[in-house]
Amino acid sequence: MCLAVPGKILEIQGDDPLLRSARVSFAGVVKQISLTCTPEAKVGDYVLVHVGIALSVVDQKEAEETYRYLQEMGELEGLEPVAPAP
Repeated sequence: MCLAVPGKILEIQGDDPLLRSARVSFAGVVKQISLTCTPEAKVGDYVLVHVGIALSVVDQKEAEETYRYLQEMGELEGLEPVAPAP
């Protein structure tokens, strides 16, 4: 199953709308994401991300609720913070 996961934009790089990218936090796990489909996105916004591309901007309440549902379903495998090696 393919899902879009909500995350919070921490930092945006680039000025060209087709090349902009962002550091996005998924409950503490930070990934680099393309903002090509969401030119209106800004730092602090929540976006739904699928395969490394932000598909839409969503409000914080919707993002938190969606993330919680995905956690309950066990669909966030690979987005857990990795503990440092001993």
